[in-house]
Amino acid sequence: MKPLLFFHILFVLLSCGQSPVREQEKNEYTTVEGETMGTYYRVSYSDTTDFKQEIEQLLQDFNMEVSTYIPESKISAFNQSASGMDFEEGVFTDNLRIAREVYDQTKGLYDVTVMPLVNYWGFGYTEKKPVNKVDSAKIKALLNTVGMDKLHIEKKGKTWKITKSTPGVQLDFSSVAKGYGVDLVAKLLEQKGIRHYLVDIGGEMVMKGKNPKGKKWSIGINVPEVDAGVTESIVYLALGNNAIATSGNYRNFYEVNGARYAHTINPVTGFPESSKLLSATIIAPDCATADAWATACMVSGLERSAEYFKNNPQLSACLIYADGEKLSITYHNDFEKYIQPAD
Repeated sequence: MKPLLFFHILFVLLSCGQSPVREQEKNEYTTVEGETMGTYYRVSYSDTTDFKQEIEQLLQDFNMEVSTYIPESKISAFNQSASGMDFEEGVFTDNLRIAREVYDQTKGLYDVTVMPLVNYWGFGYTEKKPVNKVDSAKIKALLNTVGMDKLHIEKKGKTWKITKSTPGVQLDFSSVAKGYGVDLVAKLLEQKGIRHYLVDIGGEMVMKGKNPKGKKWSIGINVPEVDAGVTESIVYLALGNNAIATSGNYRNFYEVNGARYAHTINPVTGFPESSKLLSATIIAPDCATADAWATACMVSGLERSAEYFKNNPQLSACLIYADGEKLSITYHNDFEKYIQPAD
């Protein structure tokens, strides 16, 4: 969960108007908006019923599981525990399971135990301030607490006993939680019988069916440059039944003495990752998976990311990178089929 000042975004260009898209309703769309996880949420769906209260409650309950910004949350309790905790199978363990799957496939480059380093660099739940003088000894010490191999998981029925093999291990689900939250809201709409919707939390999205004009949902991938407008897009997509997430280092960063430090931390080096890869957009079967893999790409860089997609045909990707003085794009696993001309 990133505070409002620190977030990357994949902007959605929502169409206006109405069309006959749901026979049992009045052919109208409802849009509800609010704030969650340090950013916005926007949900548009083909029904006249206002589900905002249920959506708000769902997201509040979710944050009590995974938000490091809430001292009373389950993840905060785990992070402050000396040796670990027991959890009933559910939201928390789902986030951990998805994170572990990506951790294994990236050989540890994607790692949700990076929380101590995220805090050190000023991007976590502690005081947000730039690191004016890098303390290499401190970083080395913190690296001793990083690694999902330092978590032992024992399952007994529906109970997960999660034990820390090293004191100080902390979890940070910010790279998967927004996507998971999107999936939860989409599931709620499915349970309500909604056939056409778009759920957007801070740029991570799930969409189904048609937009109010009876067409696919139009999505724009933001230009990954610091001075680009927040609605300025470089690639336009038409999506109907998809989950999509983007990660980038072009908004959430600070500079000290000419050096740029971005929010994506490499769990192997302990330093903010810097490469020619500027943004990664992933289309996946669910938004939590898309969210995690988008971050994994930003940590891994362009070449390693390309290898990931060879082994994961269920993922489609758009990787935007610096190519000298210009931006270049590489697509993987038929991402091109979603591209549409700009409106």
